[in-house]
Amino acid sequence: MTNKKLFLSPPHMSGKEQAYIAEAFESNYIAPLGPFVKRFEESICEYVDIPYALATINATSALHLALRVLGVGEGDVILASSFTFIGSISAILYQNATPLFIDSDTKSWNLDPLLLEEAIQKAAKKPKALILTHLYGQCADIEAISLTCKKHGIALIEDAAESLGATYKDKQSGSFGDFGVYSFNGNKILSTSGGGVLVSHNKEWIEKASFYATQAKEDMPYYEHKEFGYNYRMSNILAAIGVAQMEALDERVAQCRQIFSWYKEELDDIQEIEFMPELPLSSGNRWLTTLTLAKTDPLHVIQKLQKHNIEARLLWKPMHLQALFQNSLHVSTGVSESLFKQGLCLPSGTQMSYEDILRVTTIIKEILK
Repeated sequence: MTNKKLFLSPPHMSGKEQAYIAEAFESNYIAPLGPFVKRFEESICEYVDIPYALATINATSALHLALRVLGVGEGDVILASSFTFIGSISAILYQNATPLFIDSDTKSWNLDPLLLEEAIQKAAKKPKALILTHLYGQCADIEAISLTCKKHGIALIEDAAESLGATYKDKQSGSFGDFGVYSFNGNKILSTSGGGVLVSHNKEWIEKASFYATQAKEDMPYYEHKEFGYNYRMSNILAAIGVAQMEALDERVAQCRQIFSWYKEELDDIQEIEFMPELPLSSGNRWLTTLTLAKTDPLHVIQKLQKHNIEARLLWKPMHLQALFQNSLHVSTGVSESLFKQGLCLPSGTQMSYEDILRVTTIIKEILK
């Protein structure tokens, strides 16, 4: 077998990126904004069936804009998934708000809807919003979570950074809440090297987010500022890459799901392995194939794979266990802590072949014998 490097989730260009980049260069729109930014936003809107979108420099900036538009400020309580990446939470700190972390359930590894009610009751005051992460491309129990948020008048922001192309009851992740956020970072199912998109059904909110994202310049013939803003808009060059990537999204989702099927086929008979579950009526994009090991230290597996030039990683360390948040409130049943201790992400790049999967699974089988 070849000893080529197998990365966890490398970028996969569709073939049209160079042509679109050349078109952008020829137009001389290489700075933020330009025709491809509009095309990219329109392609997102059409795919996820949401009328308004804003392309940003990354998903964290999009989350920040959502919180700012919702009027989140110092002392406000923001509910959030604990089992997630720090980028999902950083925007809460940018607004000097207070995170309250919620543990995962075993059915989806995502935020537990039952614990959501407990967290709302535990909060020092009524939470202003929930940032819900759809982890590793798998949908959370979004219907139940959305109903709870509506019942309590809490804004719902879907962190769908990892789940573009995932659906619940045939509706796209990121399209259920007040805001949705997608990521186009270098390791996501689609990549513009770095980038994000904020979506909403509310036109005024997206317009306000756009205002903040372009330095909060008033509509004047000179630079007039009544509020402060940010330089958060995506460049026309990155948007050109995004337009090409969006044309291949369905194919990429199919490839990720095929890779997961190959892994499951090869490893499903090993009793100590449990793959990340998929909720009924949902279809994840399987951005990464993730699993837990009942007996074996996942770090041992990672180190063995590294010796064969194969990249693998642990699952996210829950936010409520991070030193940064040691004094933060949380509601926990220990699910995400167990997942962190036992979990493993396998290489899942969309250019992987069945032979690549066999190379990985053969080594894993040898380790777990």
